[in-house]
Amino acid sequence: MNLYIFNQTRRGSLFGVGTYIRELTTALKGSEINVCVVNLISDRPQIHIERIDGIDHWYFPLAIFDQRTISHQEQWDLYYRNVVYLLKLHINDRKNLIFHLNFFESGKLAEELKDAFDCKLITVTHFFDWGFAIYDNPQRLCHILKEKHPDAFEEKLQRTFEEEKLYYLKMDHVICLSDYMKEFLCRDYGLDITKISLIPNGLSDMFDVSPDIERLRKKWNLSSQEKIILFAGRIDEVKGVIYLIKAFREVLKTNKDCRLIMAGSGDYDKCFQECKDICSKITFTGLLKKDDLHELYQMADIGVIPSLFEPFGYVAVEMMMHNLPVVVTATSGLDEVVDDTCGLKIPLTIFPDCVEIDSKLLSEKIIYLLEHPTEAKLMGDNGRRRYLYNYSSKIFCNNMLRIYKTICL
Repeated sequence: MNLYIFNQTRRGSLFGVGTYIRELTTALKGSEINVCVVNLISDRPQIHIERIDGIDHWYFPLAIFDQRTISHQEQWDLYYRNVVYLLKLHINDRKNLIFHLNFFESGKLAEELKDAFDCKLITVTHFFDWGFAIYDNPQRLCHILKEKHPDAFEEKLQRTFEEEKLYYLKMDHVICLSDYMKEFLCRDYGLDITKISLIPNGLSDMFDVSPDIERLRKKWNLSSQEKIILFAGRIDEVKGVIYLIKAFREVLKTNKDCRLIMAGSGDYDKCFQECKDICSKITFTGLLKKDDLHELYQMADIGVIPSLFEPFGYVAVEMMMHNLPVVVTATSGLDEVVDDTCGLKIPLTIFPDCVEIDSKLLSEKIIYLLEHPTEAKLMGDNGRRRYLYNYSSKIFCNNMLRIYKTICL
């Protein structure tokens, strides 16, 4: 079997999709599958091929676009056509050929691959693009899609939704990360349920059985008495960061010896404005290396994921891996990743034109875990078990191997 996994140099490759591809290639090492990662829109100055840990990585830089082509879309069509031409030159073994795509904007690439090769196309629904615009609001989505006279925002969402739909319909098989996403793919995108598989993401186990917490706290200049509340992810409106800061302000009223650590890059301006009266109790770390982030997981007392839309939730899995009790919003795929044994949940407040979080309720859940350490530890232990039983790299690998073999039959 010959598997070509497509990546792109864009925001997704730095966050969820990039993590997915790294975990997938790591999980497939030692299997009988010949794996190659095709990196599109590469920042390399020219076409480059290298072998890393037994896996080939091909890099195709973005062509220099100029004004001679008719349209922006035509430029992308030409880019994908040229990539496929080069793939035809380099792919020699075409037996049981699978192309694994990861971005819905690659519809033209899918067409070119089908025309050029006897192959199977598979993709993963990492997210729905509309979710970053209107969050977890299915009623609003339905209204916008039915709108006969859309405004500019609604027209753009309709156009993107249709692009996603056409892309998924071109695939031989679609992998989704949650039942939430599977329901949308069947009901709203019109996919045949037999062409969809639910395979949650998996992560390599980075848990340290006996971390030296005292040493780590000294390294990070954190007081041994402070309770650490940890957020990890993009500093972005969709992640609910403003609601978290408001909730933390309430937490400090009864639990003064606490610190909120917000680990991630993004737009800090609104956060700085919101937290100016409690800024000495909040640490913004910026984007961290994985080793540094795992140290924070080891030191933290509680993890919080207040997302307004979360198709899966890698951070939740990482926190459960590290025995952290969590407080999360009951949204989209995140609601399935975290069950009631390993975390406390709060519902989203959904209005016709927006989605909000009750910051007071969020603060109450955080305070409960701070003031009930026995229950918090039990939830952390349950989360660790849930990770091992559902989201380990081994389980992920076995599920993916099964799908690849099935679609080649």
